[in-house]
Amino acid sequence: MDKSITLPPDEIFRNLENAKRFAIDIGGSLTKLAYYSTVQHKVAKVRSFDHAVKEAQEDPLYEISVQEEITARLHFIKFENTYIETCLDFIKDHLVNTETKVIKATGGGAYKFKNLIEKKLKLKVDKEDEMSCLIKGCNFVLRNIPHEAFVYAKHADSEFRFQNTHPDIFPYLLVNIGSGVSIVKVESEDKFERIGGSSIGGGTFWGLGALLTKTKRFDELLQLASKGQHTNVDMLVKDIYGGAYGSLGLTGDLIASSFGKSATTDKEFSKEDMAKSLLHMISNDIGQLACLYAKLHNLTRVYFGGFFIRGHPVTMHTITYSINFFTKGEVQALFLRHEGYLGAIGAFLKGAEEDNPNQYSWGENYAGSSGLMSVSPDLNPMQRARSGTFDMLEMDRLERQLVNLPLLQDPSSYIPDTVDLTEDALAREYWLYCFEEALDGVVKRAVASQRDQPEAAERAEKFRQKYCHKLQTLRHQPFAYGSLTVRSLLDTREHCLNEFNFPDPYSKIKQRENDMALKYYQKVVKSLDELNWDQRQFALVRGLLAGNVFDWGAKAVSDVLESDPEFGFEEAKRQLQERPWLVDAYNEWIERLKGPPHKCALFFVDNSGIDIILGVFPFVRELLSRGTEVVLASNSGPALNDVTNSELQILTERIADMDPIIQTAVKEDRLTLVQSGSSSPCLDLSRLDKVLATVVRERGTDLVIIEGMGRAIHTNYYARLNCESLKLAVIKNSWLAERLGGKIFSVVFKYEVPAKA
Repeated sequence: MDKSITLPPDEIFRNLENAKRFAIDIGGSLTKLAYYSTVQHKVAKVRSFDHAVKEAQEDPLYEISVQEEITARLHFIKFENTYIETCLDFIKDHLVNTETKVIKATGGGAYKFKNLIEKKLKLKVDKEDEMSCLIKGCNFVLRNIPHEAFVYAKHADSEFRFQNTHPDIFPYLLVNIGSGVSIVKVESEDKFERIGGSSIGGGTFWGLGALLTKTKRFDELLQLASKGQHTNVDMLVKDIYGGAYGSLGLTGDLIASSFGKSATTDKEFSKEDMAKSLLHMISNDIGQLACLYAKLHNLTRVYFGGFFIRGHPVTMHTITYSINFFTKGEVQALFLRHEGYLGAIGAFLKGAEEDNPNQYSWGENYAGSSGLMSVSPDLNPMQRARSGTFDMLEMDRLERQLVNLPLLQDPSSYIPDTVDLTEDALAREYWLYCFEEALDGVVKRAVASQRDQPEAAERAEKFRQKYCHKLQTLRHQPFAYGSLTVRSLLDTREHCLNEFNFPDPYSKIKQRENDMALKYYQKVVKSLDELNWDQRQFALVRGLLAGNVFDWGAKAVSDVLESDPEFGFEEAKRQLQERPWLVDAYNEWIERLKGPPHKCALFFVDNSGIDIILGVFPFVRELLSRGTEVVLASNSGPALNDVTNSELQILTERIADMDPIIQTAVKEDRLTLVQSGSSSPCLDLSRLDKVLATVVRERGTDLVIIEGMGRAIHTNYYARLNCESLKLAVIKNSWLAERLGGKIFSVVFKYEVPAKA
């Protein structure tokens, strides 16, 4: 038997030399390996100069240094058991510094391969209970991976409909279909109970299928079923009654008896038809059982997993059909993108309790994860075939715990993204093309940010290839990482840049633009102070909008900034659409400002340079003068030319030196800087730094301002909050502007007041 690995092993088992802890889940045909490693990567840091001894006015505002940082990463790899010896050999050869003495193991195969693992890896195998590992793993992915759960709809425009991450994942029903079926009610992190099950499961389908068709491989059996016609074998209601049985509400094409025709028809049945009939019989049985238990325990969330499912369209479709039929749509059959890893994740977590993995938030690393495979054989058939052999998931530990913004009206129905590109083919094709077109510019920018490093061009080329491959995958499999959105395309790009050690390609551009904008701050503020109240309010809003034009993420703008680095604030104002704007609630905003001041405004800021210094700060200054406290929320890590929290700290110090209003507000703690917990040009209000959520509560925040195309148009355009909100942006993409009924540099100024209960 050929034991070679079809993918380069160093691409599969990444970072093994820094592996700290292992877990393994060995099923009947697949092995899932989990390990924890520390990853050394570069981060861009900014540090303020001591301005008292700053030697020359031309010296930059702050210095940028690239430092090495160590973070934690979880790796999950899935491969066929036939490759286990090769994989164990490879792992053994690369375990250089591991302190691991024990490997946690779960799954039926943990007994079968125990001696082999201990002999090859010189590690003691410690068995963990399969069901408790499964539940632990399920809780972990539901809590940490947005768009983990999905509904499967075979004939819909988009086969996959992804669910929002619910803030409270409990209670739920887990129906695990392995050889048999286990039905588990999960009530909390540690409280779960097996409430039922059946001996008729995946093993039954495989066993009976092998007897009927002489096909021994599970995947081949499913392949046969996908081509079969069950009505040739099954007896339908109309076969008995000549049509529907109206008084009982039974339609004519309903299965009255699985395999019913085989008793009375004297003919040979095809393997395909028998496999399809068998699949329906077992799926319907499991579906009805799941429905009865869900109703009995008042549960509406039912997740299906186990090797019987394994992302196969045929099984997902038959289970979904069965659940819909028996509950009349009241209960949805939910599947998990990473259900194959649940046992391995759970076993790993049990072995890692001293590291408190549940005390942190984790994020899927799109650069190192292979994503959900296409279910349509005609789409990228090679990749579909390979997915049975190898599949990868990587998760990075985030520095902070992420929680919901407390001001979300209904966290369970909140969807950050305005457009789901998996469902909008026209928009999908446009944005994929757009990101491909922008790739040269990003590569050029990445190399320019590290001119002193001769190998930067080589790394940038590897980044290009990796991101290009991701875009191609998403063109064929839009649902690979959940709902495809502009946000996920941007985040994937950031992950790929970090992968090749380009932590902040725009750092020097931001530094230059911040320096330049600071020189004009006092002049801008002085001219605003000379205006009467009405004129000043309009000038402040126009300044905020003009500042938002300076966005290197928009091609129309970056082209201008590349060719004319002196392009300034006044030119940007002239580019703006005249009122009435595309979305124009300015009059309502002004009326509100004539009333009492807001208690506290939370402002999610956008770009560095002119945007933050000449647009945001004068606006913030006016709010402070009215008696409103202000919390400025900025990115924790870099993305494009967005201002980061560490940069904003330095800018605020400098502005406070020039402006007594800002200085007093900082001293009195009426102007607070908080990091958002995000490193994205977009904004997910369900995954924010816990510290920010605490500040929002404590300050009694009653106004939220969201600025920029990424945060207020691509995301949060429809977000409903419990307090007043301002969403404002300049649309710097002509295709998007036309789609919204405007032109490039159209203005969105959306002021919303929550409906009174």
